[in-house]
Amino acid sequence: MQGKLQEALAHYQEAIRISPTFADAYSNMGNTLKEMQDVQGAMQCYTRAIQINPAFADAHSNLASIHKDSGNVQEAIQSYRMALKLKPDFPDAFCNLAHCLQIVCDWTDYDERMQKLVDIVSDQLKKNRLPSVHPHHSMLYPLTAEQRKGIASRHATLCQEKIVILRRGAYTHPTQLASPGGRLRIGYVSSDFGNHPTSHLMQSIPGMHDRSKVEVFCYALSADDSTTFRAKITKEAEHFVDLSRIPCNGKAADRINADGIHILVNMNGYTKGARNELFALKPAPIQVMWLGYPGTSGASYMDYIITDSTTSPIEHAQHYSEKLAYMPHTFFIGDHWQMFPHMVERAIIPPTSDAAAVDLKDNVSIINATNLKPLVSIAETVEDLKHTIKQDGKGDSLEVITPILKLPTTIAVTEMINNNQPAADIGDGVLVHNGLTTNQTHTKAATGEEVLQNPVVTTRKQYGLPENAVVFCNFNQLYKIDPVILTIWCNILKRVPNAVLWLLRFPAVGEANVIQFCVKKGIDASRIVFSPVAPKEEHVRRGQLADVCLDTPLCNGHTTGVDVLWAGTPMVTLPLESLASRVASSQLKCLGMPELIATSYEDYENIAVKLGTESEYLKAVRAKVWILKTESMLFNVRTYAQNLEKLFSRMWNLYVNRRPLDHLLDTFSRAGTS
Repeated sequence: MQGKLQEALAHYQEAIRISPTFADAYSNMGNTLKEMQDVQGAMQCYTRAIQINPAFADAHSNLASIHKDSGNVQEAIQSYRMALKLKPDFPDAFCNLAHCLQIVCDWTDYDERMQKLVDIVSDQLKKNRLPSVHPHHSMLYPLTAEQRKGIASRHATLCQEKIVILRRGAYTHPTQLASPGGRLRIGYVSSDFGNHPTSHLMQSIPGMHDRSKVEVFCYALSADDSTTFRAKITKEAEHFVDLSRIPCNGKAADRINADGIHILVNMNGYTKGARNELFALKPAPIQVMWLGYPGTSGASYMDYIITDSTTSPIEHAQHYSEKLAYMPHTFFIGDHWQMFPHMVERAIIPPTSDAAAVDLKDNVSIINATNLKPLVSIAETVEDLKHTIKQDGKGDSLEVITPILKLPTTIAVTEMINNNQPAADIGDGVLVHNGLTTNQTHTKAATGEEVLQNPVVTTRKQYGLPENAVVFCNFNQLYKIDPVILTIWCNILKRVPNAVLWLLRFPAVGEANVIQFCVKKGIDASRIVFSPVAPKEEHVRRGQLADVCLDTPLCNGHTTGVDVLWAGTPMVTLPLESLASRVASSQLKCLGMPELIATSYEDYENIAVKLGTESEYLKAVRAKVWILKTESMLFNVRTYAQNLEKLFSRMWNLYVNRRPLDHLLDTFSRAGTS
């Protein structure tokens, strides 16, 4: 493929040499450079094409796509609008503009835009054209499940068309294990073995697999980013192969096939960095979708999708091209026990020495540490904030005890926060660290690559959050918000007068649009609090300051969902039809909090309002989440790895016995240990 691109590049360069004002050649050369990952070169080509021919709509659209991929959404919007002004009937530009506007929560003429987008996709699918909506964006729009599958299927067919030029015959696949009682060879394929949310979720799994049962191969599609995440997976996987050094898909697939892989796992789907052509070549007998992409591949060459009965109920089986393969608790997993063990323990710092324990909240001023004993030893007094919860169907009850540390001085901590100092001495040389400055003092702890060892202080004051307010939060990218759910959030704020809504500048250009929408709904702008995107450890830890997370039904918080639950903050969700809209429900069921799963938008609003207005109920729910996060299977990576092995084994047994592919719905052990 790389050779073909170089050939095309030389062709366009020759065309430009002959005709220096050949705008089409510049635009096409830009497309080739973009495919070769030369973003700057592509941008220069598109810009030159527009200089030569300012009315060249395709060049404006191509330039917009470069801006969009580079995170310059406003510039992308301007260029897409110019392209559409020059060529009104331009489906690609229209649908990409719609996605850019979704990213920044610009909902001007939203209903008309959505209707036109649906009409475009419907027409393209009928004519068997490649849809202008990308599969990964399809869950954001009011498309049917069949249309979403159709979009994915057309992209899967495109991958098959790309490999035709390789003129490859079918691979020979292993039909049995290397020896009786031998091991299954599992190949995980991902571009995200590095500092990426996917690795934050699964980095420990390769090392926790049972080597007597499985032989693990990790195939990286991206170069080494020199992070501990990459180093850990490289070290703990039995075999680690950097396929980014083999850009030819045919040769890369040859390598996978030569390794004798039994089950090849696609962790990218249609996300950035994917090489689905590898799977289209079918180098392994069983090919499986898992974790990294929230939807169907639409591909005939993908056999199973690993999911669960909540995320993908059997009634939705027709939404998938793959057979459903259920995990027993949830298909989702979080590596938080390993990455953030300091968040298993917390203590409260009272704002003043005379603050009564009964009046204190557990999420206004907090210290987390892997070991609180040094802090307890120098505290003048230690009181306990207790909350007892009854277990459903069980006679015994559980008690959450949070120590309240009355330190020798609170002045040092206050000054540290006010002056943004990295640390404060609170007595006897014991230092506490400012949770806002970990990126400056311990970079690898800030990224989650190493465990934060120092006691760290997190306060509402650091983020401009009112200490006495009910704080509702959502830490997703803003594109997951739609007018329906933001209206519901405004309703919740109206019914909980002392509440604020805490969101992220993700991206920053969306902030003004969100605030403007809320103000039009009658909400004072001061009640919408925005914070910048934070390094991973701070992002997870500051979730403790919120009272309740309000999930986005359109596309749930997936990694952000488990992040906020690890913080001990309850999350309210509403499952819709798509896989992406049902992940949070799966997480909550696995955690043991089904009462937070709404059955309608009205129910969603009422659950949130009850949490916001009934303080004792809120305390009980928060206490329950805090206990269950360390007891449930949601963060139990070792058991998850065992259950994954059992599922792989069942897939293999079906294959070797030459039985037809079928859904794997029987989830063997609900306890996950047999």
